[in-house]
Amino acid sequence: MQPIMIKDVPKEDRPRERMLKFGSNHLSNQELLAILLGTGTKQESVMALSNRVLMHFEGLNLLRDATIEELTAIKGIGNAKGVLVLSAIELGKRMNEYKPEERYVIRSPEDGADYVMEEMRSLNQEHFVTLFLNTKNQIIHRQTIFIGSLNASIVHPREVFREAVKRSAASIIVAHNHPSGDPTPSQEDIHVTRRLVESGKMIGIELLDHLIIGNRKFVSLKEKGYL
Repeated sequence: MQPIMIKDVPKEDRPRERMLKFGSNHLSNQELLAILLGTGTKQESVMALSNRVLMHFEGLNLLRDATIEELTAIKGIGNAKGVLVLSAIELGKRMNEYKPEERYVIRSPEDGADYVMEEMRSLNQEHFVTLFLNTKNQIIHRQTIFIGSLNASIVHPREVFREAVKRSAASIIVAHNHPSGDPTPSQEDIHVTRRLVESGKMIGIELLDHLIIGNRKFVSLKEKGYL
């Protein structure tokens, strides 16, 4: 005699199909547990087994602290099923305890420069970096767009704004370093900045600043009036 499986339950009553149709929040604890267990035993369906497990632990409150020994002591629950249940419980605990890291907020050119200074000031090549910000001026992503001498034909706006659109950024700050340690902007720096400003206006993502990083010092092209 084969174990009674979910596929043996009428299709409209199968937990997996009900989840796909109605969403996980419409399933009972018994149905969610049945999906994890997958199969019942020769004597009972997986729904009956999941109900028996819940009754054994008097619901979710005690189940959340169950051990593998306690689970496998239940008829129909072997190591494989027990490990699946414990994995789901542990994942749920971690998600419940997860706290997103506090995002870095840019309030001034100094904030932006401080964020990249230590990493960029000692680089031997020029790195062109973009910081992607949300509506609260919090950094949601940082990406190096180009490595090498800054050139308007190479640092194309589409490379910068493609990622900005992908990240749903409200605005961006770009930065690049001068390996010489002198952050004085070149004409090419100014030209690239103006191209980015115009491109940003066209798609509605503002370029807040272009920072040039030297050795423990920087220049803000916004403060210089180039934005």
